[in-house]
Amino acid sequence: MKVSLFYLPTIGSRRDIEAGLAGLRDDLYQRMLQELREQAQLADDLGYQSISFTEHHFHIEGFELSNNPVLLDLFVALQTKRIRVGQLGIVLPAHNPLQVAEDLAMVDHMTGGRLDVGFARGYQRRWVDVMAQHYHNVHGVQPGQHDEVDQANREAFEECYRIIKLAWTEDLISFQGKFWKIPPEGTPWPLQATRQWGAGVDEDGILRQIGVVPKPLQKPHPPIFQPFASSEATIRWCAREGITAILPPMYLQLQNYLYEVYREEAYRHGRRLAEGEGLGVLRDVVVADTDEEALRLWLEGPAFVGAAWFAPFGFDRVLREPGRESDLTPQELMDRSLVLVGSPDTVCFQLERLLRQTPVSWLFAWTYNGVIPHQKLMRSLELFATKVLPNFR
Repeated sequence: MKVSLFYLPTIGSRRDIEAGLAGLRDDLYQRMLQELREQAQLADDLGYQSISFTEHHFHIEGFELSNNPVLLDLFVALQTKRIRVGQLGIVLPAHNPLQVAEDLAMVDHMTGGRLDVGFARGYQRRWVDVMAQHYHNVHGVQPGQHDEVDQANREAFEECYRIIKLAWTEDLISFQGKFWKIPPEGTPWPLQATRQWGAGVDEDGILRQIGVVPKPLQKPHPPIFQPFASSEATIRWCAREGITAILPPMYLQLQNYLYEVYREEAYRHGRRLAEGEGLGVLRDVVVADTDEEALRLWLEGPAFVGAAWFAPFGFDRVLREPGRESDLTPQELMDRSLVLVGSPDTVCFQLERLLRQTPVSWLFAWTYNGVIPHQKLMRSLELFATKVLPNFR
């Protein structure tokens, strides 16, 4: 089983956030970078597979100050030796896909081929609506939303994805889609240098194709992931495209159903997969020397963030079985292995139960920097790697 770390990242403690406008504080951002550096170096030494960052903008509250996960990837990679870096993920409808292809290829070279790539559709309207203005009628969509807005977002996302794949795998490309024309009709490019040493221009000096460079160091491109998928349509698309889909915490029957859907769809398109291949699951991971300390850290940090920042977007809905209205209690979350919180022995038991119920081959450990004190988080990373994971390898 592979184990990777997922960061928002958050800046400041719960007290800093509750004081207001934590995102504006330079001292907290500097502290976050220093602590992230130390945590990444420890994770590198402990053998974690990778570290990935989300993408969000304008979060003056202090949650998810990760407006450019690619820069955070480079920041971490330049100070580590072997651990891979990635994004979960870049929100494609808010970007120029050609620039995304270029930036990721550059970082793949700069990290020596240690880059993973993650693409997402975007659900937070405050920033997706602002950043995606170049797409008419494309907005953020919340989990479980299925309407015209959702369809427009999906169309923009999939078109960007196709362009990026072409940019990485073809020497020269042209593309005519709903949102992008590459190149725009009638673009002049009469340079003699291109006629002699380049390509893509016709005899009248009109641009017909472009070549996106550099290409990624990894061939044909870095591994691709999609967070945090919970709909059957998205899982089937990921299976067809060979993308690793990462499931958020969800009730067991839905989780296992989506595992079956992925394997079935991959088989229909010529891919025979081992059990669990092609999917990962996300879990809060907080390990301490005692159950009591781990629960206290989780309640003060991850549970606070979840209730204040993620539940309003509907992520808690897939935790509950159909027909249940009340939220799951902390004890129920632990008993169902929807969070991995406790002493090493307790977390071993929780992880064993998860693996017995679902063929998980890749675990993404949600790492709540800031709201868990730095030294406590370092201890959690160490305990999970040295006291828990050896029992499952």
